[in-house]
Amino acid sequence: MKLNIKKRAIAKKGDRTQTRLEDRIPAVLYGKNTESEPISIDKAEFGALMRSLKSGRLATTVLTLVDEDGKERQALAKDIQYQVTTYNVQHLDFQEVEQTTVVNVNVPIDFTGAADCAGVKLGGFLRPVIRKLRVRCEVEKLPSSFSIDVRKMGIKQSKRLSDIDIPEGVRPMMDLKQVAVVVAKR
Repeated sequence: MKLNIKKRAIAKKGDRTQTRLEDRIPAVLYGKNTESEPISIDKAEFGALMRSLKSGRLATTVLTLVDEDGKERQALAKDIQYQVTTYNVQHLDFQEVEQTTVVNVNVPIDFTGAADCAGVKLGGFLRPVIRKLRVRCEVEKLPSSFSIDVRKMGIKQSKRLSDIDIPEGVRPMMDLKQVAVVVAKR
């Protein structure tokens, strides 16, 4: 996924406001051995990117940022700030990464087979307890999501984080004994 970026001045609050008036989102790009760099991203382009991604997948998506000179850099979105009343994106933080950069990321958990779940068919409902698993790994090994199959779960049954198939090289940063999902009684 590519995003075009422009360098911006970091002088005053008014400059960020002017950037927003030009339909651009102020952002900052930082890396391990580099200073943070103020940039801006086209609002419509970022909106199109968000619509193309599945919900919750932005943190696990490696983005290619292309500057005005055509130089490409790989980055992960680390923080999004929203305007409280309109929910418009106010500011973005990007971390510049390489394939061997080790990152800590919250990876979303998908619960597959909810429509075919035996406990749901008997009148229960699926209650996700933990929706994201925090992991530490190299960027090249970063999974886009984890999956837990809930088809065979009955009422009052649960699955834990330990039921997730975690690939080699991905280290969970949470206790795997925690309950991830339960089929509750109505």
